[in-house]
Amino acid sequence: MSQEQQHQHQHRGSDENLKIAFFLNLGFTLLEIAGGFWTNSIAILTDAVHDLGDSVSLGLAWYFEKLSLRKRTPRHTYGYRRFRLLGGLITGLMLLAGLGFVLFHAFGRLNDPQEVRVPGMLVLAILGIAFNGAAVLRMKGGSSLTEKLVSWHLIEDTLGWFAVLVGAGIMMIWNVPIVDPILSIGISLIVLWNVGRNLKKVFSVLLQTAPEGFNTDQFECRALGIDGVDSIHHIHCWSIDGESHVLSAHLVLTPGVKDIAAIKEQVRDLVDPNQFEHVTLETEGPDDDCPQSD
Repeated sequence: MSQEQQHQHQHRGSDENLKIAFFLNLGFTLLEIAGGFWTNSIAILTDAVHDLGDSVSLGLAWYFEKLSLRKRTPRHTYGYRRFRLLGGLITGLMLLAGLGFVLFHAFGRLNDPQEVRVPGMLVLAILGIAFNGAAVLRMKGGSSLTEKLVSWHLIEDTLGWFAVLVGAGIMMIWNVPIVDPILSIGISLIVLWNVGRNLKKVFSVLLQTAPEGFNTDQFECRALGIDGVDSIHHIHCWSIDGESHVLSAHLVLTPGVKDIAAIKEQVRDLVDPNQFEHVTLETEGPDDDCPQSD
């Protein structure tokens, strides 16, 4: 199987996994919204908002996974892979707005706890663990970064339902309805922390910062250790979609260097070829004036 065929095969598997996870999550979210109003549980409604955001995220990930394979055009010279970032950005902003609304009502219930239908909470918690657990199993072993991120998000959902199950168990024994808004606030804060972390990564890519884990100073130091490289400047590094990266640099070569192609190859070997798909290196002599400026 050629590398292109292998890539297409992996993409079809990723596409199928995202599609199944999307429909599992969306189906349960609709059930959860109805169940949250039926049980009068703010904790369940909080998680319903979270799961709705997950459904949107999965749907966008599924859509942009297809869109991202379109070939480059004169207008989109890197292709459409950067469109993947839109899914994360839209989902993150939706979750922030929805969770802000839920937190407002949850804090109001701290002063005025209301009775909830605990048996209904138990049933929904068990269903939540089953639905999200099935989606986790489906995404387990995914090779793409998108699949791995979705998998961790679904694991968080499953753990959140374990928390609801524990809270319902407590209220089955003791009549302490205040546990419900406390659970809601706890789940909301955990989700907000994760949303903020993911949005930070999205904005980092959009602002074209150096990819996470890549140290430009270390790269420069290692490049200067290559015979024939006198100095290096104009090092620019950014990510297309958080997975595929781009690097460009100007190499000033020592006088008398013959095999420029070999030096360029050694510099390219300093970065991971699985992550850096575009490495552009320009060479100059020590007495040449560089026409570009940072």
